[in-house]
Amino acid sequence: MLGISFSLDSGERVRVIDPGTLNRDSGPDFFNAKVKIGEKTWAGNIEIHLKASDWNRHGHSADPAYDNVILHVVAVSDTQIKRRDGSTLPQMRVTLPENFYKTFAYLTQVNSEIRCGSGLRLVDALRRADWIETLSIERLQHKATRIEESLRKSNGDWNAACFATLARGLGFGLNGIPFEMLAESINLNHLRRHSDNIVQMEAIFFGQAGLLDPMLFKGDMRYQIMCREYQFLARKYSMHPIPKTAWKFSRTRPQNLPYRRIALLAKAMTESPDLLNRIIETEGDEDLLRPLFKWSVDPYWSRRMTFGSDAQTEANPPSLSEGSINILLINVAAPLLYTYALLHSDHNLKEAAIGILTGLPPEKNAIIRSWQQLGINAKDAGDSQALIHLKKEYCEKHECLRCRFGQQVLRATIND
Repeated sequence: MLGISFSLDSGERVRVIDPGTLNRDSGPDFFNAKVKIGEKTWAGNIEIHLKASDWNRHGHSADPAYDNVILHVVAVSDTQIKRRDGSTLPQMRVTLPENFYKTFAYLTQVNSEIRCGSGLRLVDALRRADWIETLSIERLQHKATRIEESLRKSNGDWNAACFATLARGLGFGLNGIPFEMLAESINLNHLRRHSDNIVQMEAIFFGQAGLLDPMLFKGDMRYQIMCREYQFLARKYSMHPIPKTAWKFSRTRPQNLPYRRIALLAKAMTESPDLLNRIIETEGDEDLLRPLFKWSVDPYWSRRMTFGSDAQTEANPPSLSEGSINILLINVAAPLLYTYALLHSDHNLKEAAIGILTGLPPEKNAIIRSWQQLGINAKDAGDSQALIHLKKEYCEKHECLRCRFGQQVLRATIND
Protein backbone atom coordinates (compact mmCIF):
# COMPACT_ATOMS: atom_id res chain seq x y z
CA MET A 1 0.00 0.00 0.00
CA LEU A 2 2.91 2.31 0.78
CA GLY A 3 3.46 4.81 -2.03
CA ILE A 4 0.69 3.32 -4.23
CA SER A 5 -2.19 5.55 -5.29
CA PHE A 6 -5.77 4.53 -4.54
CA SER A 7 -9.12 6.23 -4.92
CA LEU A 8 -11.43 7.36 -2.14
CA ASP A 9 -15.15 6.66 -2.30
CA SER A 10 -15.47 10.32 -3.30
CA GLY A 11 -13.23 9.70 -6.34
CA GLU A 12 -10.23 11.68 -5.07
CA ARG A 13 -6.80 10.08 -5.36
CA VAL A 14 -5.08 9.09 -2.11
CA ARG A 15 -1.49 7.97 -1.51
CA VAL A 16 -0.20 6.55 1.75
CA ILE A 17 3.14 8.26 2.42
CA ASP A 18 3.71 6.73 5.87
CA PRO A 19 1.37 4.14 7.49
CA GLY A 20 2.47 5.25 10.96
CA THR A 21 2.85 3.00 13.99
CA LEU A 22 0.66 -0.05 14.67
CA ASN A 23 -1.39 0.45 17.84
CA ARG A 24 -1.91 -2.70 19.94
CA ASP A 25 -4.05 -0.95 22.57
CA SER A 26 -7.39 0.85 22.39
CA GLY A 27 -7.83 3.62 19.84
CA PRO A 28 -7.17 3.87 16.08
CA ASP A 29 -5.24 1.04 14.41
CA PHE A 30 -2.31 3.19 13.25
CA PHE A 31 -0.91 6.34 14.87
CA ASN A 32 1.01 9.22 13.28
CA ALA A 33 0.36 8.26 9.67
CA LYS A 34 0.79 10.56 6.69
CA VAL A 35 -1.37 10.46 3.55
CA LYS A 36 -1.79 12.68 0.52
CA ILE A 37 -5.36 13.27 -0.65
CA GLY A 38 -5.50 15.17 -3.90
CA GLU A 39 -2.84 17.87 -3.53
CA LYS A 40 -3.06 18.13 0.26
CA THR A 41 -0.97 16.13 2.76
CA TRP A 42 -2.58 15.06 6.03
CA ALA A 43 -1.00 13.75 9.25
CA GLY A 44 -2.99 11.77 11.78
CA ASN A 45 -4.35 8.28 12.46
CA ILE A 46 -5.75 5.47 10.29
CA GLU A 47 -8.57 3.10 11.20
CA ILE A 48 -9.23 -0.19 9.40
CA HIS A 49 -12.51 -2.17 9.29
CA LEU A 50 -13.95 -5.00 7.26
CA LYS A 51 -17.19 -3.02 6.76
CA ALA A 52 -17.48 0.76 6.92
CA SER A 53 -20.54 0.38 9.20
CA ASP A 54 -18.27 -1.27 11.80
CA TRP A 55 -17.18 2.30 12.67
CA ASN A 56 -20.61 3.01 14.15
CA ARG A 57 -21.09 -0.52 15.47
CA HIS A 58 -17.84 -0.22 17.49
CA GLY A 59 -18.90 3.13 18.95
CA HIS A 60 -16.19 5.22 17.27
CA SER A 61 -18.72 7.86 16.18
CA ALA A 62 -18.98 9.08 19.79
CA ASP A 63 -15.37 8.47 20.85
CA PRO A 64 -13.03 11.52 20.89
CA ALA A 65 -10.04 9.17 20.51
CA TYR A 66 -11.06 8.84 16.84
CA ASP A 67 -11.38 12.57 16.08
CA ASN A 68 -7.91 12.65 14.51
CA VAL A 69 -8.51 9.77 12.07
CA ILE A 70 -7.56 11.00 8.59
CA LEU A 71 -8.33 7.83 6.61
CA HIS A 72 -10.82 4.98 6.99
CA VAL A 73 -9.72 1.83 5.11
CA VAL A 74 -12.43 -0.78 4.47
CA ALA A 75 -13.09 -3.87 2.39
CA VAL A 76 -16.85 -3.18 2.13
CA SER A 77 -17.99 0.43 1.75
CA ASP A 78 -21.57 0.04 2.96
CA THR A 79 -22.05 3.51 4.49
CA GLN A 80 -20.51 6.97 4.68
CA ILE A 81 -18.88 7.93 7.98
CA LYS A 82 -19.09 11.31 9.70
CA ARG A 83 -16.73 12.60 12.37
CA ARG A 84 -18.15 13.98 15.61
CA ASP A 85 -17.91 17.51 14.18
CA GLY A 86 -20.04 16.46 11.21
CA SER A 87 -17.26 16.42 8.61
CA THR A 88 -17.04 13.46 6.22
CA LEU A 89 -14.26 10.99 6.97
CA PRO A 90 -12.15 10.14 3.88
CA GLN A 91 -12.85 6.48 3.14
CA MET A 92 -10.88 4.12 0.92
CA ARG A 93 -12.03 0.68 -0.19
CA VAL A 94 -9.31 -1.93 -0.70
CA THR A 95 -10.30 -5.20 -2.34
CA LEU A 96 -8.30 -8.40 -2.33
CA PRO A 97 -8.72 -11.72 -4.14
CA GLU A 98 -11.29 -14.05 -2.63
CA ASN A 99 -8.53 -16.62 -2.11
CA PHE A 100 -6.84 -14.18 0.29
CA TYR A 101 -9.86 -14.13 2.58
CA LYS A 102 -10.21 -17.91 2.42
CA THR A 103 -6.54 -18.40 3.31
CA PHE A 104 -6.74 -15.87 6.14
CA ALA A 105 -9.86 -17.55 7.52
CA TYR A 106 -8.09 -20.92 7.41
CA LEU A 107 -4.97 -19.60 9.15
CA THR A 108 -6.92 -18.01 11.99
CA GLN A 109 -9.16 -20.96 12.80
CA VAL A 110 -8.99 -22.06 16.43
CA ASN A 111 -6.59 -24.97 16.28
CA SER A 112 -3.42 -26.06 18.06
CA GLU A 113 -1.62 -26.73 14.79
CA ILE A 114 0.74 -24.30 13.06
CA ARG A 115 -1.71 -23.73 10.25
CA CYS A 116 0.68 -22.04 7.82
CA GLY A 117 3.00 -25.06 7.99
CA SER A 118 2.37 -26.25 4.46
CA GLY A 119 3.14 -22.77 3.14
CA LEU A 120 6.47 -22.31 4.93
CA ARG A 121 8.22 -23.59 1.79
CA LEU A 122 7.34 -20.18 0.31
CA VAL A 123 9.62 -18.45 2.84
CA ASP A 124 13.25 -18.45 1.73
CA ALA A 125 16.07 -19.32 4.13
CA LEU A 126 17.27 -15.73 4.52
CA ARG A 127 13.80 -14.46 5.48
CA ARG A 128 13.40 -17.34 7.93
CA ALA A 129 16.71 -16.62 9.62
CA ASP A 130 15.98 -12.89 9.83
CA TRP A 131 12.52 -13.41 11.35
CA ILE A 132 13.80 -15.96 13.88
CA GLU A 133 16.59 -13.60 14.94
CA THR A 134 14.05 -10.79 15.37
CA LEU A 135 11.76 -13.04 17.40
CA SER A 136 14.62 -14.07 19.68
CA ILE A 137 15.15 -10.43 20.70
CA GLU A 138 11.40 -9.89 20.91
CA ARG A 139 11.21 -12.82 23.35
CA LEU A 140 13.91 -11.23 25.54
CA GLN A 141 12.09 -7.90 25.43
CA HIS A 142 8.86 -9.66 26.37
CA LYS A 143 10.58 -11.11 29.46
CA ALA A 144 12.19 -7.74 30.20
CA THR A 145 8.72 -6.19 30.33
CA ARG A 146 7.71 -8.77 32.94
CA ILE A 147 10.82 -8.01 35.02
CA GLU A 148 10.14 -4.28 34.74
CA GLU A 149 6.64 -4.98 36.09
CA SER A 150 8.23 -6.79 39.06
CA LEU A 151 10.43 -3.75 39.59
CA ARG A 152 7.38 -1.53 39.57
CA LYS A 153 5.59 -3.71 42.12
CA SER A 154 8.65 -3.70 44.41
CA ASN A 155 9.34 0.04 44.08
CA GLY A 156 12.52 -0.52 42.09
CA ASP A 157 13.98 -3.29 44.25
CA TRP A 158 16.20 -5.28 41.88
CA ASN A 159 16.70 -8.08 44.41
CA ALA A 160 12.93 -8.55 44.70
CA ALA A 161 12.62 -8.60 40.89
CA CYS A 162 15.43 -11.17 40.71
CA PHE A 163 13.69 -13.27 43.41
CA ALA A 164 10.39 -13.26 41.47
CA THR A 165 12.17 -14.11 38.20
CA LEU A 166 14.10 -16.97 39.78
CA ALA A 167 10.93 -18.32 41.40
CA ARG A 168 9.04 -18.24 38.10
CA GLY A 169 11.99 -19.96 36.43
CA LEU A 170 11.96 -22.78 38.96
CA GLY A 171 8.31 -23.36 38.10
CA PHE A 172 9.59 -24.61 34.72
CA GLY A 173 6.46 -23.45 32.91
CA LEU A 174 3.90 -25.71 34.59
CA ASN A 175 3.97 -23.91 37.95
CA GLY A 176 5.68 -20.70 36.86
CA ILE A 177 2.79 -18.41 37.83
CA PRO A 178 2.19 -19.83 41.35
CA PHE A 179 5.95 -19.72 41.99
CA GLU A 180 5.95 -16.04 41.04
CA MET A 181 2.92 -15.46 43.26
CA LEU A 182 4.78 -17.18 46.10
CA ALA A 183 7.83 -14.92 45.68
CA GLU A 184 5.68 -11.79 45.60
CA SER A 185 3.98 -12.85 48.85
CA ILE A 186 7.28 -12.96 50.77
CA ASN A 187 9.08 -9.90 52.12
CA LEU A 188 12.80 -10.25 51.44
CA ASN A 189 13.72 -8.27 54.55
CA HIS A 190 11.79 -10.77 56.71
CA LEU A 191 13.35 -13.66 54.83
CA ARG A 192 16.91 -12.44 55.40
CA ARG A 193 16.42 -12.52 59.18
CA HIS A 194 16.07 -16.31 59.01
CA SER A 195 18.62 -17.14 56.30
CA ASP A 196 20.79 -19.02 58.83
CA ASN A 197 17.98 -21.47 59.64
CA ILE A 198 16.92 -23.67 56.71
CA VAL A 199 13.94 -25.11 58.61
CA GLN A 200 12.53 -21.63 59.21
CA MET A 201 13.27 -20.66 55.61
CA GLU A 202 11.40 -23.70 54.30
CA ALA A 203 8.60 -23.04 56.80
CA ILE A 204 8.11 -19.57 55.30
CA PHE A 205 8.16 -20.84 51.73
CA PHE A 206 5.93 -23.87 52.22
CA GLY A 207 3.60 -21.96 54.53
CA GLN A 208 3.21 -19.12 52.05
CA ALA A 209 2.65 -21.70 49.33
CA GLY A 210 -0.37 -22.94 51.28
CA LEU A 211 1.20 -26.41 51.61
CA LEU A 212 1.43 -26.70 55.41
CA ASP A 213 -1.39 -28.24 57.46
CA PRO A 214 -0.60 -29.60 60.98
CA MET A 215 -3.41 -32.14 60.59
CA LEU A 216 -1.42 -33.89 57.85
CA PHE A 217 1.76 -36.02 58.03
CA LYS A 218 1.70 -36.29 61.82
CA GLY A 219 4.50 -38.84 61.72
CA ASP A 220 6.84 -36.48 59.87
CA MET A 221 8.57 -34.49 62.61
CA ARG A 222 10.29 -32.09 60.18
CA TYR A 223 6.94 -31.26 58.63
CA GLN A 224 5.29 -30.69 62.03
CA ILE A 225 8.14 -28.41 63.13
CA MET A 226 7.71 -26.37 59.94
CA CYS A 227 3.97 -26.08 60.65
CA ARG A 228 4.67 -24.68 64.13
CA GLU A 229 7.39 -22.35 62.86
CA TYR A 230 5.15 -21.00 60.14
CA GLN A 231 2.25 -20.37 62.54
CA PHE A 232 4.59 -18.25 64.68
CA LEU A 233 6.25 -16.42 61.78
CA ALA A 234 2.97 -15.78 59.97
CA ARG A 235 1.63 -14.01 63.07
CA LYS A 236 4.89 -12.12 63.56
CA TYR A 237 5.05 -10.79 59.99
CA SER A 238 1.31 -10.76 59.17
CA MET A 239 1.86 -13.18 56.28
CA HIS A 240 -1.00 -14.68 54.29
CA PRO A 241 -0.47 -17.73 52.04
CA ILE A 242 -1.38 -17.93 48.38
CA PRO A 243 -4.21 -20.38 47.54
CA LYS A 244 -3.12 -24.01 47.46
CA THR A 245 -5.35 -24.38 44.41
CA ALA A 246 -2.88 -22.27 42.42
CA TRP A 247 -0.49 -25.24 42.22
CA LYS A 248 -0.71 -27.86 39.48
CA PHE A 249 -0.33 -31.46 40.70
CA SER A 250 -2.45 -33.57 38.34
CA ARG A 251 -0.79 -35.59 35.57
CA THR A 252 2.59 -34.48 36.91
CA ARG A 253 5.55 -36.80 37.34
CA PRO A 254 6.96 -36.90 40.89
CA GLN A 255 10.12 -35.00 39.94
CA ASN A 256 7.97 -32.18 38.54
CA LEU A 257 5.94 -31.68 41.72
CA PRO A 258 6.57 -28.28 43.32
CA TYR A 259 7.82 -29.53 46.72
CA ARG A 260 11.50 -30.10 45.97
CA ARG A 261 11.65 -27.00 43.81
CA ILE A 262 10.21 -24.88 46.61
CA ALA A 263 12.86 -26.40 48.89
CA LEU A 264 15.48 -25.52 46.28
CA LEU A 265 14.19 -21.94 46.11
CA ALA A 266 14.50 -21.70 49.91
CA LYS A 267 18.09 -22.98 49.68
CA ALA A 268 18.86 -20.55 46.83
CA MET A 269 17.73 -17.58 48.92
CA THR A 270 19.82 -18.90 51.80
CA GLU A 271 23.01 -19.29 49.78
CA SER A 272 22.59 -16.59 47.10
CA PRO A 273 20.77 -13.54 48.51
CA ASP A 274 22.84 -11.37 46.13
CA LEU A 275 22.18 -13.48 43.03
CA LEU A 276 21.56 -10.52 40.71
CA ASN A 277 24.92 -8.89 41.46
CA ARG A 278 26.67 -12.21 40.94
CA ILE A 279 24.93 -12.67 37.57
CA ILE A 280 26.00 -9.18 36.48
CA GLU A 281 29.60 -9.82 37.56
CA THR A 282 29.83 -12.84 35.23
CA GLU A 283 29.22 -10.57 32.21
CA GLY A 284 27.39 -13.49 30.58
CA ASP A 285 30.25 -16.01 30.87
CA GLU A 286 28.54 -19.42 30.96
CA ASP A 287 31.40 -21.03 32.90
CA LEU A 288 30.91 -18.46 35.65
CA LEU A 289 27.11 -18.46 35.48
CA ARG A 290 26.50 -22.19 35.74
CA PRO A 291 27.91 -22.62 39.31
CA LEU A 292 25.57 -19.88 40.54
CA PHE A 293 22.61 -22.21 40.04
CA LYS A 294 24.08 -25.37 41.60
CA TRP A 295 22.31 -25.22 44.94
CA SER A 296 21.75 -28.48 46.82
CA VAL A 297 18.53 -29.16 48.70
CA ASP A 298 18.61 -29.97 52.40
CA PRO A 299 19.34 -33.68 53.18
CA TYR A 300 15.70 -34.06 54.34
CA TRP A 301 14.80 -34.15 50.63
CA SER A 302 17.39 -36.76 49.65
CA ARG A 303 14.75 -39.53 49.40
CA ARG A 304 11.59 -37.46 49.15
CA MET A 305 9.55 -35.88 46.39
CA THR A 306 6.92 -34.68 48.89
CA PHE A 307 6.31 -34.70 52.64
CA GLY A 308 5.83 -37.75 54.81
CA SER A 309 7.31 -40.32 52.43
CA ASP A 310 10.81 -41.75 52.18
CA ALA A 311 9.87 -44.87 50.27
CA GLN A 312 12.29 -44.31 47.41
CA THR A 313 15.16 -46.77 47.42
CA GLU A 314 17.61 -44.49 45.60
CA ALA A 315 18.63 -41.03 46.67
CA ASN A 316 17.43 -38.13 44.50
CA PRO A 317 20.04 -35.84 42.94
CA PRO A 318 20.59 -33.07 45.51
CA SER A 319 20.83 -30.34 42.86
CA LEU A 320 19.43 -29.48 39.45
CA SER A 321 20.54 -31.36 36.35
CA GLU A 322 22.65 -29.63 33.70
CA GLY A 323 19.56 -29.46 31.49
CA SER A 324 17.54 -27.76 34.23
CA ILE A 325 20.36 -25.28 34.83
CA ASN A 326 20.30 -24.52 31.09
CA ILE A 327 16.61 -23.65 31.44
CA LEU A 328 17.41 -21.27 34.31
CA LEU A 329 20.18 -19.64 32.29
CA ILE A 330 17.66 -19.13 29.48
CA ASN A 331 14.74 -17.95 31.60
CA VAL A 332 16.47 -16.26 34.54
CA ALA A 333 20.07 -15.25 33.89
CA ALA A 334 19.72 -13.97 30.31
CA PRO A 335 16.49 -11.95 30.89
CA LEU A 336 17.78 -10.40 34.13
CA LEU A 337 21.07 -9.41 32.51
CA TYR A 338 19.26 -8.08 29.43
CA THR A 339 16.78 -6.02 31.48
CA TYR A 340 19.50 -4.61 33.72
CA ALA A 341 21.56 -3.66 30.64
CA LEU A 342 18.51 -2.14 28.96
CA LEU A 343 17.64 0.07 31.93
CA HIS A 344 21.27 1.08 32.46
CA SER A 345 22.01 1.64 28.73
CA ASP A 346 24.84 -0.89 28.82
CA HIS A 347 25.23 -2.15 25.24
CA ASN A 348 28.02 -4.63 26.05
CA LEU A 349 26.01 -6.25 28.83
CA LYS A 350 22.98 -6.47 26.52
CA GLU A 351 25.06 -8.30 23.92
CA ALA A 352 26.36 -10.58 26.69
CA ALA A 353 22.77 -11.50 27.60
CA ILE A 354 22.04 -12.38 23.97
CA GLY A 355 25.28 -14.35 23.90
CA ILE A 356 24.06 -16.57 26.74
CA LEU A 357 21.24 -17.79 24.50
CA THR A 358 23.35 -18.29 21.39
CA GLY A 359 25.87 -20.25 23.46
CA LEU A 360 23.36 -22.78 24.83
CA PRO A 361 21.85 -25.77 23.02
CA PRO A 362 18.23 -25.46 21.84
CA GLU A 363 15.45 -26.52 24.17
CA LYS A 364 13.66 -29.80 23.64
CA ASN A 365 9.89 -29.64 23.99
CA ALA A 366 6.67 -30.20 22.07
CA ILE A 367 6.73 -26.76 20.45
CA ILE A 368 10.26 -27.17 19.11
CA ARG A 369 9.39 -30.65 17.80
CA SER A 370 6.35 -29.27 15.97
CA TRP A 371 8.57 -26.75 14.14
CA GLN A 372 11.11 -29.47 13.37
CA GLN A 373 8.38 -31.50 11.68
CA LEU A 374 7.80 -28.49 9.42
CA GLY A 375 11.47 -28.26 8.51
CA ILE A 376 12.45 -25.41 10.84
CA ASN A 377 15.25 -26.37 13.22
CA ALA A 378 16.72 -24.43 16.12
CA LYS A 379 20.50 -24.28 16.18
CA ASP A 380 20.75 -22.77 19.69
CA ALA A 381 18.63 -21.56 22.62
CA GLY A 382 18.14 -18.19 20.96
CA ASP A 383 16.40 -19.94 18.06
CA SER A 384 14.31 -22.19 20.30
CA GLN A 385 13.18 -19.16 22.32
CA ALA A 386 12.22 -17.46 19.08
CA LEU A 387 10.14 -20.45 17.93
CA ILE A 388 8.42 -20.72 21.32
CA HIS A 389 7.59 -17.01 21.12
CA LEU A 390 6.33 -17.40 17.56
CA LYS A 391 3.98 -20.21 18.57
CA LYS A 392 2.65 -18.56 21.73
CA GLU A 393 2.47 -14.91 20.71
CA TYR A 394 1.60 -15.24 17.02
CA CYS A 395 0.20 -18.67 16.09
CA GLU A 396 -1.95 -19.18 19.19
CA LYS A 397 -3.19 -15.57 19.09
CA HIS A 398 -3.92 -15.74 15.33
CA GLU A 399 -1.59 -12.80 14.64
CA CYS A 400 -0.87 -14.02 11.10
CA LEU A 401 -0.90 -10.49 9.69
CA ARG A 402 1.96 -9.51 12.05
CA CYS A 403 3.95 -12.68 11.37
CA ARG A 404 6.44 -12.60 8.49
CA PHE A 405 5.71 -16.26 7.74
CA GLY A 406 1.97 -15.55 7.64
CA GLN A 407 2.52 -12.43 5.54
CA GLN A 408 4.50 -14.41 2.98
CA VAL A 409 1.82 -17.10 2.76
CA LEU A 410 -0.94 -14.48 2.38
CA ARG A 411 1.09 -12.48 -0.14
CA ALA A 412 1.29 -15.57 -2.32
CA THR A 413 -2.52 -15.63 -2.55
CA ILE A 414 -2.50 -12.08 -3.92
CA ASN A 415 0.18 -12.82 -6.50
CA ASP A 416 -1.43 -16.06 -7.72
